[in-house]
Amino acid sequence: MALGRRKRDQQDLWVATCDLPKSPGHPFYSKLNGLLDESKFDEFVEGLCRPHYANGRGRPSVPPGVYFRMLFIGFFEGLDSQRAIAWRCSDSRSLQSFLGFDITQPTPDHSTLTVIRQRLPLEVHEAVFTFVLSIAEVKKLLKGKSVAVDSTFIEADAAMKSIVRRDTGDDWKEYVRKLMAEEGIEDPTDEEIRKFDKKRKKKVSNKEWMSPTDSDARIMKMKDGRTHLAYKTEHAIDVDTDIVLAAGVYKADESDTATFSETLVKAQAHTILAGSDSQIKDAIADKGYHSVDNLVWCEAFGIRSYIPERASRWRRQWSDKPVAHKCAVYGNRRRVKGDRGKRLGRLRSEYVERSFAHVCETGGARRSWLHGLEDVTKRYLMYVAGKNLGVVMRALFGMGKPRTLQTEGGGGFSSVWAKIVAILWVDRAFRDHLALQIRWTNFSPSKNVARYNAFAPHPLRVAA
Repeated sequence: MALGRRKRDQQDLWVATCDLPKSPGHPFYSKLNGLLDESKFDEFVEGLCRPHYANGRGRPSVPPGVYFRMLFIGFFEGLDSQRAIAWRCSDSRSLQSFLGFDITQPTPDHSTLTVIRQRLPLEVHEAVFTFVLSIAEVKKLLKGKSVAVDSTFIEADAAMKSIVRRDTGDDWKEYVRKLMAEEGIEDPTDEEIRKFDKKRKKKVSNKEWMSPTDSDARIMKMKDGRTHLAYKTEHAIDVDTDIVLAAGVYKADESDTATFSETLVKAQAHTILAGSDSQIKDAIADKGYHSVDNLVWCEAFGIRSYIPERASRWRRQWSDKPVAHKCAVYGNRRRVKGDRGKRLGRLRSEYVERSFAHVCETGGARRSWLHGLEDVTKRYLMYVAGKNLGVVMRALFGMGKPRTLQTEGGGGFSSVWAKIVAILWVDRAFRDHLALQIRWTNFSPSKNVARYNAFAPHPLRVAA
């Protein structure tokens, strides 16, 4: 076979469309399109968005099904901005096929996504989120009885350097300059301002400072120790199916105890609107959600709470509290210490943290490039809806994302390698041979023996 060489001559100016190569399509997106067509997704969103467009006037807009599919692509491809989504869709032939565009048709750009997002209200996006839950209900993947709740922060599109005072509108440098003037230092240089600001005790409060570009963002300390302007997002997970029933976005300074009941109400409402008749019976959360008001609220609606208490040195006094408060706290404490409570607590840690990892980390929603609580909620809801579609796709076809290929048993190379290791470990002769090799190796024998003995059963441990 002769070596092929790249042609350097000028390409043809005109090419017939019938001669253009056609993409076979990505298997995941082909299956996803089949699932959406089966559930009549396009008919639903077109009827949902029709009241927000003019009737018979102007040029036809981008179909709503294309807009929502592009947001789903943002989650599946891990894209955090509209520009990245628009570029990825225009660059990939398989994604063009998923959106329903021919190779000669341009895909929507990022400004088109902005116009559509501003046109469609938050209620439309919530209805699409509920429609995805209805798909899970049709496929028997929605239970909605045991719900786990937890929250995390997402970074806002605002910089700490740009914050201003709420009362005067002064920026940070002007504020420090006024403090220096009160101490008798007039007309300081930038170097003197930095030295003065470094020595004084600083505390930035949301009551005193705000972002001029995003007034809904709040100053918060992230998990990695950095201080950012951020939002708080809260998930309500069905621990039986790994489906996100509600994903609320709140201002970051709202406490977990204040948003707990609202998130559960949203989860129950979405479950009912999705066509399920199940009621929430168990509510699982961490210590940050423990408050007497939340426990009493759960008791009033027949929900069993599993919320651990914070450690306290003081014995709680009930002389000035209603009897219902005491019963709710002691009942919750008894359930948390039981076997079922411990099992549900482990499931909460697994499923909720996994949902944050899928949506925020690999899904690209940890950093928001939009301004305002409503716009951030619109985008985040669609990413969580994409996560729910991934759960349905994994249950039906064994593929949860286009970048991974999974079987029902967790297939792929890692699963096959795990089975090989399990078979070899059962073989006693192989283990004895491995112990002998580790014992007589020339490379750090003492460390290898200690490493082997840490995992080997007691009868097979070897001497150093």
